[in-house]
Amino acid sequence: MRAVFYSDLIAAARALGGCPPGDRLRLCHRMLREADWADRYARRLGKVHPRWGNGTLAAAAGQYPQARAAAVNEADHLACLLVILRALEAKSAASTCHARPTA
Repeated sequence: MRAVFYSDLIAAARALGGCPPGDRLRLCHRMLREADWADRYARRLGKVHPRWGNGTLAAAAGQYPQARAAAVNEADHLACLLVILRALEAKSAASTCHARPTA
């Protein structure tokens, strides 16, 4: 997946807002996976994936129904942002290599 910018977060949060709250985490993980796959596709073949886009989270989120634009401090939008931020945090933690201390 390509680097994630604020515009990606907003697009992903709007996609999450367009689905029922109980389905948001599953959709979030799906968008992250699709963005990763699209990035790999684009790097390997030199073209944009026909469904998932160019490997950005915003492109992957764009294929799903979007909630209306909302202020960051609106409760539902904030909840959607937190879902995506926590998923990104977990993904980052899982892929970080920790050096072993040497004795």
